[in-house]
Amino acid sequence: MPWAQAHPVEMCEFITTPGWLSGGNSRYEAGLPEGTGPYKVFTNMAVMDFEPESKRMRIISINPGYSVNDVQYNCGFELLKAPKITETLPPTEIELKILREEVDPHRYVIGR
Repeated sequence: MPWAQAHPVEMCEFITTPGWLSGGNSRYEAGLPEGTGPYKVFTNMAVMDFEPESKRMRIISINPGYSVNDVQYNCGFELLKAPKITETLPPTEIELKILREEVDPHRYVIGR
């Protein structure tokens, strides 16, 4: 596949969650709580969700300054694309305040 040839990932260095495993009921069958799993993924380039049936990650929104090709090139597996991909809206002042003061007051994630 062209995406794999463009930017292969040789090793995953960090896993935060088992994700959807092989889709369907695979999380529950692996002993994880029923009705749980990742909802969305936010990166510096895009916002992704998971297609309901296959549970494969799909691009739903692109951040300003990036393209679908940029996102795919920087991913080690093929991403699905939502029927309508929008441009990500910037955070509101209220959202920034919550991020800065409640979510990450010491700026460990957001940066200093």
